[in-house]
Amino acid sequence: MKRILTYVKYIGLIGLIAFLFAFTSTRNEKRKIEGVEIEFIEEQNPYINELTVNKLLIQNQVGVTNVGKEILVLNNVEKGLDAHKMIEDSDVYLTVSGQLKARIKQRTPIARVNAVVPFYVDVTGNTMPLSDNYSAHVPLVSNVSEREVSEVFPLLRKIQEDEFLKKHVVSVYQNNIGNYLLGLRVYDFEVVFGKIESLNSKVKNFKAFYQKALKDKSLGKYKKVSLQFRNQVVCTIK
Repeated sequence: MKRILTYVKYIGLIGLIAFLFAFTSTRNEKRKIEGVEIEFIEEQNPYINELTVNKLLIQNQVGVTNVGKEILVLNNVEKGLDAHKMIEDSDVYLTVSGQLKARIKQRTPIARVNAVVPFYVDVTGNTMPLSDNYSAHVPLVSNVSEREVSEVFPLLRKIQEDEFLKKHVVSVYQNNIGNYLLGLRVYDFEVVFGKIESLNSKVKNFKAFYQKALKDKSLGKYKKVSLQFRNQVVCTIK
């Protein structure tokens, strides 16, 4: 008899827990979204702002603060955010208190292409539109079409990753025979990079030339510096 009573108590306890869980879940599902918090990660420049993200979170012309949890599909919200051309990735979730949180990672531009409709090239090699909120301080690329971005991207990525190049190079231009020319921030001589090949070797040679010429105080006398030829730097005097 005592054993049967123990089983009855055990079953009753399980039933009570299940009831409380179902009650809490139902109540939680019917709760309205209490507010929205947007966080931009990695301290990026503001190419997209909170107002734009809030607009993206609006569904059927109704703000998410008026939508019950039971009809809010977070995956769809994330897909809507990720489809924006300024956003690389988003993470949307609900807190226990009913607050909707969106963590936004923006795309990172590394160059601006001067086309009929200008655009950025991002760190992954894809194109992205210019921002109304912020203008990126990146090299200006000229005479390059959108279909040629994949060709010039290794050079742009090299400039972005190398602190020396990032500090000195402000422009990239493709001439009519397909060679790439670099414009510098301080000195007015033209750097003929040539084809997009042997990047590491060309950059190494240019750094060695620059440091020696800087030491000799001769950087101001050059008109053109060519890196096209294997293992050498060819200079033209003004």
